[in-house]
Amino acid sequence: MYKVKLTEVIQKMNLKNLLPDIDTDKIYINQSAVNRIALQLAGFFEHFDSERIQVIGKAEYAYVQQFEDDEIIPIYEKVFDYKIPCIVFCWGLEPCDRMLNVAERKGIPILSTTARTSDFIAAAVRWLSEQLAPRISIHGVLVDVYGEGVLIMGESGIGKSEAALELIRRGHRLVSDDVVEIRKVSDDMLIGTSPDITRHFIELRGIGIVDVKSLFGVESVMLNQSIDMVIRLEDWNREANYDRLGLDEEYIEFLGNKVVCYSIPIRPGRNLAVIVESAAINFRAKKMGYNAAQELYNRVTGNMNKGEEE
Repeated sequence: MYKVKLTEVIQKMNLKNLLPDIDTDKIYINQSAVNRIALQLAGFFEHFDSERIQVIGKAEYAYVQQFEDDEIIPIYEKVFDYKIPCIVFCWGLEPCDRMLNVAERKGIPILSTTARTSDFIAAAVRWLSEQLAPRISIHGVLVDVYGEGVLIMGESGIGKSEAALELIRRGHRLVSDDVVEIRKVSDDMLIGTSPDITRHFIELRGIGIVDVKSLFGVESVMLNQSIDMVIRLEDWNREANYDRLGLDEEYIEFLGNKVVCYSIPIRPGRNLAVIVESAAINFRAKKMGYNAAQELYNRVTGNMNKGEEE
């Protein structure tokens, strides 16, 4: 199971730590969901998701303000005994000294943000879902072409990196070369990124390592991108039966998610960058409802039916 240090959450969400003496490096978050700690403040602890980040908004804040010390402190004691990772106050609300004293004694961080409750929850869940998502690493090159995440796969030396470099020269952006880390953030979305050590670098046989960000500028690279389609490069085989119309989609599966896959045969003289661009444009057209192969098929069958009628 993947986990994230609470310190990283604090930095990413721009949270204020109201108890800085508590070491947040030793506290980990392993769930992407968060919990509004409402029922627990009312004394109901059945089904309490204590491993989640706990959130207090205006309603919860107003509720606890009406109690005297001898009434609310035992509730704080019980909540913190569950060893929750932290409590986040939204809307810039400040906790009372009663809570801070109990939290400090129990070693529970109390955090604050000026964001609205719903906005903070949405941002936290979105970021944590990506950080805690199931992941794999594969051999390939991920580029952004016209806003589509294109994963180029194939045997070593077949020309993946060269194709990516030409795409970069044509104004597209590199996400990762050689190794792509794929995270499943939902049942219909895969996010690809680069390992930190190789980020923004391309390896070209005969030349060596090329720093894409330095050579082509910051507009030529991206930190991550969704994987929308896969192009698999293959050596040309005269005996193979390659799809020439594209009526039937092929798919490849990563982490249980299916992604459209095109197999491209490689021969000397083929401009891979133009082929990848065309595939990306055609893919976008299909998403928008236009299928060129289906249009051609309809025209052909229409002409055949017209000829039979005559």
